[in-house]
Amino acid sequence: MSTVDLTKDNFEKTVNENAMVIIDFWAPWCGPCRGFAPVYEKASGAHPDVVFAKINTDEEQELAGSFGIRSIPTLMVFREKIILFQQAGALPANALEQVISQAKALDMAKVHQELASQQAQPASS
Repeated sequence: MSTVDLTKDNFEKTVNENAMVIIDFWAPWCGPCRGFAPVYEKASGAHPDVVFAKINTDEEQELAGSFGIRSIPTLMVFREKIILFQQAGALPANALEQVISQAKALDMAKVHQELASQQAQPASS
C-alpha cells in the first residue's frame, strides 16, 4: 500500500478508523526527509495491515504545531488512537522495522488499562 497524505481535514478520520497508523512528518526541502522516504515507502509495502501516512509540515503547519513537531523528519506511531512512539530523525530500515514490530506486539488492553489508571490519579501539587 502506498502512503496516505494527511491533512487537518482527514487526520482524525484516519487515526480513528484504523488500528495502526504510522506518520512521517516531513517537508520537501528537507534532505534527511527525502533520504528516509524510500525506507518508509518500502516498509509500507511490507505491512499492508498498517496505514503509512505523511504530513507535509510546510502545508500543515497547524497540525505539526499541535504535536509540537520541532524537527523533521519525525516519526509517530498511533495504535488504537494512542501515540506509542514519537522520534525525530530518519530511522534506518532495520530500526523502523523494530518500531513497527514492537508496536504490533503490544498488548493494547494493558496500555488502555495503564492510561485509565494514570488518568484516575489525582494531580499532585
